[in-house]
Amino acid sequence: MRTILFSLIALLWMSCSSESKNRSEEAKYEESRESIEQIEQKKPARFLKATVKRKKNIVGQTVVRGTIENTATVVSYKDIEIKLRFYSKTGALLEEDTDKVYESVGPGREASFKLKYFAPKDTDSVSVTVIGAAIAS
Repeated sequence: MRTILFSLIALLWMSCSSESKNRSEEAKYEESRESIEQIEQKKPARFLKATVKRKKNIVGQTVVRGTIENTATVVSYKDIEIKLRFYSKTGALLEEDTDKVYESVGPGREASFKLKYFAPKDTDSVSVTVIGAAIAS
């Protein structure tokens, strides 16, 4: 009889402790998720990657087509501010411009953009860097 009573008490104690352990794991997960969200909100440029290709149109403008990839896991971004740099064949910086891409990009998604510039003479390449973005609600 004592053995059965002891076994029941032990079983009851183990079930309670595993239940509280599951709750604490869930709480830790939520805390880590919140901290990831806070990091992603503070530094959007860290989680947004831009790639571009350029060509000239018949009017003589440089057409810059690109994509912005959101590598964040929780946060969506919008109104992405980018810096474009125009370089010569020798790598000399000819001009810098800033612009905004008015698109919303969810976690793990991409957005395309197209911009037109009258680039400086002798432009050989264009690079783009994400400066910042607003948090999409």
